[in-house]
Amino acid sequence: MRPIGESDIRGSFVNCSKGEARKLHLPRGLADLPWDDLDFLGWRDPGAPDRGYLIAERDGGLIGVTFRVSSETRRSLAKTTVCSLCLTSHAGSGVSLFVARRAGAAGREGNTVGTYICGDLACPLYVRGKKKSALVTRFTESLSLEEQIDRMRTNLDAFLDEVVREKTRA
Repeated sequence: MRPIGESDIRGSFVNCSKGEARKLHLPRGLADLPWDDLDFLGWRDPGAPDRGYLIAERDGGLIGVTFRVSSETRRSLAKTTVCSLCLTSHAGSGVSLFVARRAGAAGREGNTVGTYICGDLACPLYVRGKKKSALVTRFTESLSLEEQIDRMRTNLDAFLDEVVREKTRA
């Protein structure tokens, strides 16, 4: 991902108002992020832990999505959950349900779409082996690293397609 600045971030959101985008907290250390290892920029709001944000390059531009993070936490270390984007397995509460309001009229009518994502939104770093934890498992796969990255991007694109879909299916 190419490095992006504050104005690009704030102007990219498709499912919140311009006023809401102006008020949201940006990630700390924006200039120092490992941009070459990011397929998207994701962060949790330090001032509001139930909020998350994701910015991705798409169709030659940027698309930003605001999330609410489910208050349901998975506390049991015996339980393992898998991220829907990168397929990283987390013990305990490492995966959260992220719910995004749909863009446009559908979102204004209260329609949402959700998916389970790594709670810290560090999927690109997990896939590349740049971020590790005792509670995180990346299974050995027959896919190459590039194929795993492509799969993560495809999964992200499918989710973003749902966010920008104007009408829900009947």
